[in-house]
Amino acid sequence: MTKLRTGDTVRVLTGKDRGKQGRIQRLITKHDRVLVEGVNMVKRHRGRTTQARQGGIVTLEAPVSISKVALVCPRCGKAARVGFRFLEDGRKVRSCQKCHETID
Repeated sequence: MTKLRTGDTVRVLTGKDRGKQGRIQRLITKHDRVLVEGVNMVKRHRGRTTQARQGGIVTLEAPVSISKVALVCPRCGKAARVGFRFLEDGRKVRSCQKCHETID
């Protein structure tokens, strides 16, 4: 079980986008990186292709290291570490380390 999942809201802890929040679009587990919408925007020069009729400079998100983001707790609204607990029925769920609320 991973601490972060696609669709989670995270806050950036360090770097040029420090303090920004966004949803995780994609997890890149092989390189321990995440793609967060609206964070770490870079410009790329794209050529004209059959799918994209117009070329030019395109702005898109670049992956961020997973260690530079923290999950925002839906209950307390703060960036917190994630822990794990077992419920009475035996399920393993994520929990906020600040308010001890179940995230899943």
